[in-house]
Amino acid sequence: MMSYLYILGTLVFTVYGQIVLKWRLTNLKVILPDSFIDKSIYLFKLIFDPYIFSGFFSALIASLFWMGAMTKFEITVAYPFMSLAPALVFLIGILFLNETFTMGKVIGLILIIIGTIITVKY
Repeated sequence: MMSYLYILGTLVFTVYGQIVLKWRLTNLKVILPDSFIDKSIYLFKLIFDPYIFSGFFSALIASLFWMGAMTKFEITVAYPFMSLAPALVFLIGILFLNETFTMGKVIGLILIIIGTIITVKY
């Protein structure tokens, strides 16, 4: 059972990274410049924002957890759990980021959860 903590850590840090990036970029009201070079410079500067940096750092931590998971599980067992990330992002996005709630998204998430259960159990 402790091995599942690697998967949970991967999920938590992956979701945190996505949520914090969306939250911070929305709060900064980022509008990207048109030219490729200006866009690249602007995005590079954003990396040093503490919140954005924490999002990238969480991706690194998620990768470390994933490496741990790969030592304990077959990838065909561990990877289906990663499909739960969109469900978590959906719920957190609605609760904290005022994202839109639609029945289509709910139905899709239910199908993802059912698919995850079937894939892992059978």
